[in-house]
Amino acid sequence: MPMVLLARFVRNHPLRLVWAITLLIAMPVLLAAAQQTAPPVSLKPQDAPKQIDAPMQQKLQRRQGSASQAAAGQGKTEPDRASSYYHYGLAHLYEEMAIGAGRPDYATQAVEEYKLALDADPDSLLLEDGLADLYFKIGRIKDAVGAAQDQLKKDPDDVAAHTLLGQVYLRTLGDMQGTQASEMLQLAIAEYETIARLKPADLETKLLLGQLYALNHDSAKAEAAFKAAQKIDGDSEEVVLRMAALYGEEGNAQRAVDTLSAVPMADRTARIEFALAASYDQLKKPKEAAAAYRRSLEIDPDNTDASRGLAMALLMDEQLDEALKAFNALVAADPTDAQSEIHISEIERRQGHYDQALATLEKAKLQVQDSLELSYNEALIYDALGKYSQATDVLTGILDSSAHPDGKYSEQEKQNRATFLERLGIIDREENKTAEAVAAYKQIVELGGNCDGGPSSDDQAHPCYAEDGYNGEVDAYRDAHQWKEATSAAAQAAKALPKNHMIQLTYAAQLVDMGQVDEGLALAKAQLSGGADDLEVEERYADIYIRLKRFKEASEQIDKADALATKPEKKLYVFFLRGEFYERQKMYDQAEIQFRKALAIDPHNPGVLNYLGYMLADQGEKLPEALKMIRQAVDLEPQNGAYLDSLGWVYFKSGQYAEAEENLRKANERMNSDPTVHDHLGELYEKTGNLKMAVAQWERSMTEYAHSLAADADPEDVQKVQHKLENARVKLAKLGTASEKDTK
Repeated sequence: MPMVLLARFVRNHPLRLVWAITLLIAMPVLLAAAQQTAPPVSLKPQDAPKQIDAPMQQKLQRRQGSASQAAAGQGKTEPDRASSYYHYGLAHLYEEMAIGAGRPDYATQAVEEYKLALDADPDSLLLEDGLADLYFKIGRIKDAVGAAQDQLKKDPDDVAAHTLLGQVYLRTLGDMQGTQASEMLQLAIAEYETIARLKPADLETKLLLGQLYALNHDSAKAEAAFKAAQKIDGDSEEVVLRMAALYGEEGNAQRAVDTLSAVPMADRTARIEFALAASYDQLKKPKEAAAAYRRSLEIDPDNTDASRGLAMALLMDEQLDEALKAFNALVAADPTDAQSEIHISEIERRQGHYDQALATLEKAKLQVQDSLELSYNEALIYDALGKYSQATDVLTGILDSSAHPDGKYSEQEKQNRATFLERLGIIDREENKTAEAVAAYKQIVELGGNCDGGPSSDDQAHPCYAEDGYNGEVDAYRDAHQWKEATSAAAQAAKALPKNHMIQLTYAAQLVDMGQVDEGLALAKAQLSGGADDLEVEERYADIYIRLKRFKEASEQIDKADALATKPEKKLYVFFLRGEFYERQKMYDQAEIQFRKALAIDPHNPGVLNYLGYMLADQGEKLPEALKMIRQAVDLEPQNGAYLDSLGWVYFKSGQYAEAEENLRKANERMNSDPTVHDHLGELYEKTGNLKMAVAQWERSMTEYAHSLAADADPEDVQKVQHKLENARVKLAKLGTASEKDTK
């Protein structure tokens, strides 16, 4: 039977011919040795079958020698090593064949041969380890665990047995959840802690143990394990990468950056640069991320993930032309890359190439179906084109197709629905469909969220959707100048979310705007806790005072907010508030200084770019720079009516009347109740000789001012519009009289 088996093996596995012949030659010697009466210790390691490698021979010889001594001391029958070797050799053959050919019958035979080998040498640790390992390889996990545990009863420090158990627990861990997974993780940790004790200089064990600690949310032990690994090999790439990954998972991306950056530039691999770029992504530092992705690609130009990361970083850094080149290169390399096509369409949309953006999405549709991101981008393009009904249809379709009858959604699904509903609400507001907009925002409220305490932005993973929904309702009513309904909605929100500071501040601001100043200020002040988390409350409190033109109190509140803003990104809005504070007092030079400080922190902030650009344009100063700023703000948010108005106004101030009219009309479509937009259109029509249309726009401006809040209707601005309207009427009347005379 062994001869037939080997012949079959050679036929199926010719590359192992030499190995098999060696075993065939050795068999007679082994069988003869089994019949001899000489002590088995006379069998030298070099007489063993050649398929057993040298380290394995030494291990077997050492263990069997100690077993023989123990057996002799206890009067036991000594092991039959020749028979043990013989069956072990066959077991090894069957194991190779079972794994190579996927034959379960060979696996069964291998198990039987291992058992026969153990019958001949019951105390062989090597054979016990081999059988346990075989059980693991062929999926007989329970048997593998039992064999390894039996082995550890004989030798508690058997590294191979501990390793096998660790592997079993790791493999099983991925198939379990909840309590069972936690228990299995603890078992794996215990095994690898033992292995680390038995093999203190083993790098891989330390790294794996660190990962297990991290999985167990034991950051201190994980870091200690990685640092121990670093002592073993200070130049190990894996150590640096896993330490950085640990810090990233803890949410400490800056520490991950510091760890990776500590590696000298000349010693960094493509993987280290890639990890560094990903860490910069977490920190929202796209410029630095792009640089790291470029360095990674210089080392490994074929890394598609790095190419895609570079393209995204360039897009986030507003390097639209460079990002477009990068995404086009990705599509050229893989024409089925629908995700890159979607980003190309986004760039084209933001650059104002709307028809081209739609055509690109049509190409992407050939590669992917039912893509929420694709459909959302399509809705944004229709919105930018002013095709509101089509945009609404697309968004409604997305929401309907992704709706769950039970109203229960995962966190990611909630985030998606909130985004789609928010855009739907904005489009409804642009069309003056207040009731429909409010209905969309109410659906956001129903998503709930983590709504106690501070603003929803404090918890990006579990935001307060209800806060955003309620604020949307209030804003929709305010846009329509439905002040009573806005106040009612704010009061309802404050009652529904009594612990949410931002909602309480929304209600406070609404009360102040409606003339209930003392009540509103008292409610705003009640949101202060006296701690470091008061920053946004102080900022909103300051904004209320600015709207009231109580500039002394506003300045004091801004100072308090400034003291709490300890990081640059937190300083940004403080600088913005100071800029607004000075601008409202017509202290334009001081305002410009503050706005530029904000832009130094975030050069791509659309709100700051628009405010500073508009202020400069309104004063007729630095018009080329003002145009660049506002153009950038519009590129970032093409649907924003206020930004479109600013763009039209700076074109008007620059004498580019056709461009001014195009953008002012777009702004008017989206902000039909804004008196400033109508005033700007009046200026434009008067300048271009259309006095009748100028009068109509100024009349509409005065009507909207009459329905505006006191804080939004500066008496000086209202007086200017009134004066322009009266002068235009006089001119129009004179033109009419002259025309009548000419007719006569």
